[in-house]
Amino acid sequence: MKESDLLQSDECLLSADDLHWFNEGTHLDLHEKMGAHAGTVDGRPGVHFSVWAPDAEGVSIVGDWNDWDEKASPMERLASSGIWFGFVPGVRVGQRYKYRVQKRFGRGWVDKADPFGFHAEEAPATASVVWDLDFEWGDGEWMRGRGERNSADAPISIYELHLGSWRHGPDGQVLGYREIAEPLVEHVKSLGFTHVEFLPIMEHPFYGSWGYQVTGFFAPTSRYGTPQDLMGLIDTLHRNGIGVILDWVPSHFVSDEHGLAQFDGTHLYEHADPRQGMHPDWKTLIFNYGRHEVCSFLLSSAMYWLDRYHVDGLRVDAVASMLYLDYSRREGEWIPNIHGGRENLEAISFLRRFNQAVTERHPDVRTYAEESTAWPGVSSPVDEGGLGFDTKWDMGWMHDTLRHFARDSIHRRYHHRELSFRLVYAFHENFVLPLSHDEVVHGKGSLFRRMTGDEWQRMANLRLLFGYMFAQPGKKLLFMGSELGQEREWSHDGQLDWGLAEREDRAGLHRWLVDLNRLYAEEPALHQRDFDALGFEWIHLDDDAYGTLSFLRRPRSGGAPILVVFNFTPEVLRNFRVGAPSEGIWEEILNGDARTYGGSGQGNLGRIETAPVGSHGRPASLVITLPPLAAVFLRPVED
Repeated sequence: MKESDLLQSDECLLSADDLHWFNEGTHLDLHEKMGAHAGTVDGRPGVHFSVWAPDAEGVSIVGDWNDWDEKASPMERLASSGIWFGFVPGVRVGQRYKYRVQKRFGRGWVDKADPFGFHAEEAPATASVVWDLDFEWGDGEWMRGRGERNSADAPISIYELHLGSWRHGPDGQVLGYREIAEPLVEHVKSLGFTHVEFLPIMEHPFYGSWGYQVTGFFAPTSRYGTPQDLMGLIDTLHRNGIGVILDWVPSHFVSDEHGLAQFDGTHLYEHADPRQGMHPDWKTLIFNYGRHEVCSFLLSSAMYWLDRYHVDGLRVDAVASMLYLDYSRREGEWIPNIHGGRENLEAISFLRRFNQAVTERHPDVRTYAEESTAWPGVSSPVDEGGLGFDTKWDMGWMHDTLRHFARDSIHRRYHHRELSFRLVYAFHENFVLPLSHDEVVHGKGSLFRRMTGDEWQRMANLRLLFGYMFAQPGKKLLFMGSELGQEREWSHDGQLDWGLAEREDRAGLHRWLVDLNRLYAEEPALHQRDFDALGFEWIHLDDDAYGTLSFLRRPRSGGAPILVVFNFTPEVLRNFRVGAPSEGIWEEILNGDARTYGGSGQGNLGRIETAPVGSHGRPASLVITLPPLAAVFLRPVED
């Protein structure tokens, strides 16, 4: 039968336009046509199947309904596209299946999970499961207003978590998507975070990869339930005013036989040359972004999570590994681009296309790049030569800051620039300040244990760290457990040490985070200009000897400036003079050393009046008590 006749057949969901866009690398909705979809042909209910396997000798659908017999449900080939399709009557939702792919030249066969499968067996089983995505959403109010909540001027404070190790049930069981919804909402709302970010929840065979080694780019992991269970979790978060960001991994995939690797017996999704196709750090496979069909696959994956799961943002993992051909490779282990350079031109083109597609279809959604180098314009628009992301993780700030907080206080004066250097580049990109999962694993210890000093000083330093993050320009991200002052580093096999919440010092830390999130949300000066240099002004930055800093945050409109003063030493600094941008009375609106937070109670009794004495280049000044290891937030009192 001619290809045109096949395309017009009731058994094939694909149109000529679908094939064109697929082969062109611009298809955004392949999940609507590829994979398994319930339907009816000649009055017979069943399932439409389609899969891309251009170099296969033959493909059959094997599953529960045909005793996994490859002769029972053979597929037909659409020659020019490499797509195989078939309609199998009688197949029902919930039945398991795979594609049995016959390799060319008598090289045998292999069973593959569906690259577009919506659901999968729970690992270690590997079959796909026929599924529908029907769900009655109740988050209309959130969806109508999320553009404002996601805007550059909005307070965005992200709670990052790994679903399987956040909290377990009373018998130690891992909680599912629906079971975790209410306790997660209660916890996140009590702290005041605006968004949650889930470590990858796409199907992955190895639990210890935390979800970063994906096999199912269209399937939420069945470890925690069904697709509708995940939709229920997201719906619950939305109805409680909490946004959802998913960690998305288009940078690499696992080499497990049932997955994408050598899908049709050839290097289909990945490069054939290991200098391009094998990731040296993770021993995973790298997508071939120069193959248009692979780009259509990945673009459709991104749109799928945004369209079908109402996701509010995608955090793209390991962007640096995509941008550089020599990433983690020595000389001779990589292949230069056509100009002889190290830039991965195909990956750059893909990332720009991805960000443009998100912006065009979902202008109220945000993309986040985990990119650790000085690549220019990561968060600049594509039409200005950038990659088009909305934000980028500030890994430099994270490394410099944690390095400083690990130093003994008597040595900090020699490394004061670790605190001030960030503002040299702070507005070159739209930054998120991440204290993420990567900083509390692999022997690094918890944030609490990475702080210096005795137990009281560690907790004071942790409060100071959080205060420093919330005062800085940029959106905020904190990994689960840090709000508890977790003492041991994170393990994906356990759960958070929830018993710590009963301790008074940890309760103080909780109250501090609550008040930081509240102040960040309430004060326009602290969030409106997170990406705008006009919203930041140093008061003093070079007090190496005493380990102090101060700066001003200014709003775009509708609020007062906020002056924040920091003491990075355990000494109380009395009669500390700091320049004031305006005369009058200033109120102490937040003090990290207050007793309610577990501090020593040093402070300024609420209000301070400026003195007509110039300081730090300002005509007036405030004389304050600067508490030990603390951040003090001050605001002018309006007449």
